[in-house]
Amino acid sequence: MVVGATLINVAPGKERPVYQVLKTIRNIREILHLFGEYDFLTIIEAEGLKALNDIVDQIRNIPGVTSTKTMLAAEL
Repeated sequence: MVVGATLINVAPGKERPVYQVLKTIRNIREILHLFGEYDFLTIIEAEGLKALNDIVDQIRNIPGVTSTKTMLAAEL
């Protein structure tokens, strides 16, 4: 299991439609609406790096998403 945290920027005024699509993506475990440099933070659980990359690609293809930044998480 791989856990990733993806920061998402969206075009102004597109927060609600992007959020509605994010809610439908199966492997997204949490969605936080942020105020600041990024608009959303998602926590993604996937079976491996390829699956995580596929989910991030799906997020990038949502109309209104302008950029993403993904980090892998690990337990200490």
